[in-house]
Amino acid sequence: MGISNDDISTILSILKTIPLMEDLNEDDHREVIKHINLEYFPNNYVVFNEGDSGDSFYIIKRGMVRIFHPAREGREEKEVAMLGDNDFFGEMSLISEKPRNATAQTVEETECFKLLKQDFIDLVSSNPNMASRISSEFLTRLKVNIKEDQSE
Repeated sequence: MGISNDDISTILSILKTIPLMEDLNEDDHREVIKHINLEYFPNNYVVFNEGDSGDSFYIIKRGMVRIFHPAREGREEKEVAMLGDNDFFGEMSLISEKPRNATAQTVEETECFKLLKQDFIDLVSSNPNMASRISSEFLTRLKVNIKEDQSE
């Protein structure tokens, strides 16, 4: 499925709100959009499971996705977020080698824009301006993640 001009303007405005990409300029954002695909997920579809390796980032075009920690031995299921149109999830997988820290499952038919980690890495490595703007955000995020890991 192609991405319409309306979709492009929606994605542009969302990319500007994502901490990892907010410092990029519009040309950089347009380069990112060239690598985004639209995917359809049926109701109750598990987009990814907690513990999976992260290989992509999603922006919800239409639908709802529930982010949660599944029940495990000695632990009850815990809902993290309910996301709808124009919300995004999985962005940390673009810069982190850590496994997914929650499960994402649709709660209705959902369309998502998807950016693969490898496409993102290729983009950043071929664009020094983009790399320099992302690297400072990456370092900030990494420091926050390390502190959170140490406090768990």
